[in-house]
Amino acid sequence: MRRALAALVVAAVAALTGCAAAGSDRPTVVVTTDLLGDITANLVGDEVDVVTLMPRGSDPHSFELSAREAARMRTADLLVSNGLGLEEGVQHHVDAAVADGVASFVAGDHIEPLDYADSDAVDPHFWTDPTQTARVVEALAPQLAQIAGVEASVVEKAAAAYLDELDELDADMADTLGAIPAEHRALVTNHHVFGYLARRYDVRILGAAIPGGTTLAAPSASDLKGLVDAIDEAGVTTIFADSSQPDRLMRVLADEAGRDVDVVSLFTESLAPEGSPGGTYLDMMRRNLQSIADGLTP
Repeated sequence: MRRALAALVVAAVAALTGCAAAGSDRPTVVVTTDLLGDITANLVGDEVDVVTLMPRGSDPHSFELSAREAARMRTADLLVSNGLGLEEGVQHHVDAAVADGVASFVAGDHIEPLDYADSDAVDPHFWTDPTQTARVVEALAPQLAQIAGVEASVVEKAAAAYLDELDELDADMADTLGAIPAEHRALVTNHHVFGYLARRYDVRILGAAIPGGTTLAAPSASDLKGLVDAIDEAGVTTIFADSSQPDRLMRVLADEAGRDVDVVSLFTESLAPEGSPGGTYLDMMRRNLQSIADGLTP
């Protein structure tokens, strides 16, 4: 009787251990930003656990990690980051994980880089041009397919489908923005985030309330005066603020411009809550496109 009971206990423990091992064998990809997290999840489907560190609605320039989240990076099968100075609050954790030998993919290494309009620093906001996002997908998919335990054909099929959607998005953006008269195709934002969109679709960037590309900087009085002058000169009737940033500064600008200027919120650096409008990269881009077109069309 005792032998039978002991055998049952051993079998039960073995079964539990087997289940734990199976769970632990599931590949994990840790992604710094929610935009890249959504893109990565679309490429791997159920093949991989995708852990996104940045909460939705956050500012990628300023979000920080807990010690537990930083430790999670070191156990990843692949660490995916934007790079180019975007994740200012977590880059040292990324560097430490890579130094410990964690495999890494940096999206910014695979784009056609663009400098900010007002500095020599490289602009990390490549995703506002879907053709740059396509370059990232084309480079990321093979690396995901090489992860042990991942079915390469699943990733390849998903990547092909996603690239088709990016092509369609690019065509829609070209048609929609191209239909706006050139003299009205001009953007004023709370900080520089649309440089890649402007380059791709022949849009003028009049300026931004915060100089450079980081939300951690602060505008000077001369910065604001120059921007107000540009708003007046161009006759802009709509200016845009990122959804993750308070729009108070943009409303001050609108008041200072001495005219009726609307402030429109866009999802530019972070996704909306999952399941809501703007909750995926593709939906965010389409909704922003419509908001921009509505705001700029005379």
